[in-house]
Amino acid sequence: MVTFVLFIVVVALAFDFINGFHDSANSIATIVGTRVLSPLAAVVWAAVFNFSALFFVGTAVAKSVAAGFIDLAVVDANVILGGLLGAIIWNLITWWFGIPSSSSHALIGGYAGAAVAKAGFAALLWGKKWIETLSAIVLSPTLGALMGFLLMVIVFSTFRHIAKNKSEKFFRVAQLTSSALLSLAHGGNDAQKTMGIIVGLLVATQATFVNQTGFLAHFHVTTLDHIPVWVELSAYTMISLGTLFGGWRIVHTMGTRITKLRPVGGFCAETGGAMVILVASKLGIPVSTTHTITGAIVGVGATNRLSAVRWGLAGRIVWAWVVTIPASAAMAALSYWLLAAFNPL
Repeated sequence: MVTFVLFIVVVALAFDFINGFHDSANSIATIVGTRVLSPLAAVVWAAVFNFSALFFVGTAVAKSVAAGFIDLAVVDANVILGGLLGAIIWNLITWWFGIPSSSSHALIGGYAGAAVAKAGFAALLWGKKWIETLSAIVLSPTLGALMGFLLMVIVFSTFRHIAKNKSEKFFRVAQLTSSALLSLAHGGNDAQKTMGIIVGLLVATQATFVNQTGFLAHFHVTTLDHIPVWVELSAYTMISLGTLFGGWRIVHTMGTRITKLRPVGGFCAETGGAMVILVASKLGIPVSTTHTITGAIVGVGATNRLSAVRWGLAGRIVWAWVVTIPASAAMAALSYWLLAAFNPL
């Protein structure tokens, strides 16, 4: 059993890596699309600030994921592994087709789908966290679009009398700051979701490690209120490495296909998206960074003219958002049934 639990921790960290790989577009698409940084420089920049979130963002989201969605009484190793497999499969499918879906919602949907497969819908803790998360599917891109739009209006008003080449030079530098802020917000919110899954696993299987000594003693976790330091370090390291390798198919969609961006637009989109994500992290809401930055990009594009946004592409992205939770839940349920059949606990 110890080996099985350790294997699931490795799978959770693999999901975290894929999360960074899949969602690297969140952090770098705008700064690559505006050609402020080359793709290689951008992923290094983003990875550094993904990891730096360890020192600035708390663990409210991790605690929400660990305790806010599923009744811990029904959670076992197969539920966790089934949920992770469902999320990973959906992430890889959407990465292959270049669709910027939400890794966050894939994980939550997968976790819920595996739990329901075991114990029915009674396994779900219908309450505040589900309401917040489902509401955020609509609110995060809307708020991102609003913030991106408002920041562009403010910037246009402030810089209207400044020569275009001077303002362009200023925002090429300023976008380095906004990109760093967005990367920090992305790492801070997304890495915590994996932390919550790992801590939920360790609490559910705490009896396995009660008599362990040495390194394995650190796996004996009895409360959801404390996130061990090794879990934080591992999660931030893996999401940063995932970002470093980048998901170039989605970068192309986010950075060039939704709307044409200049440095000023990239700055406003990144700043607006980061503000929404950081507030959500403070409140313990596992918001989708993909939804938020996509909304911010749309908001920026709409300040030029509505036709500047490729609404057909944006509509297809929205459909991917809608189906992410049920699709990952279905894949996780199937994964759980297969695991339970071959490895009954």
